Amino acid sequence: MSGKQRLSFEDVDPTGFEAVKGLERCVRTGGIEPRLLELVRVRASQINGCAYCLDMHNRDARTHGEDQRRLDILPAWRDVPDMFSGREQAALALTEALTRISDEGVSDRVWEDVAMHFHEKQIVRLVLAVATINVWNRVTVSFRQQLPDRA
Repeated sequence: MSGKQRLSFEDVDPTGFEAVKGLERCVRTGGIEPRLLELVRVRASQINGCAYCLDMHNRDARTHGEDQRRLDILPAWRDVPDMFSGREQAALALTEALTRISDEGVSDRVWEDVAMHFHEKQIVRLVLAVATINVWNRVTVSFRQQLPDRA
């Protein structure tokens, strides 16, 4: 992310910031394991080029027990299907389809695969998870949110 941070979402519009955080709280109560949610967040953030969210969610994924090797190869998950469960593959395919929704929407094949691995409430929460990380990515990239200092 180049350039100076343009503004602080939380400081300028605390109500809007809290609204997006409310979506996050909703997603966390939908019965989808935290490690999978982090894979979804990382994958969408990779597609959207959001360094701030990648920094945060790669760290969070490791905290939830994700293996660094899987994070390293996540952009090529289709090439190593034995490293990702069917449930993870379905979630990642949906993540990519929703993040790139203008390309071709969500195909019946992607939807049917998701429906095989998730019950309806989990599907709703998975869609909300992808939508929410896409909101965070767009806000963070637009405002040029700076990475936190880390030792």
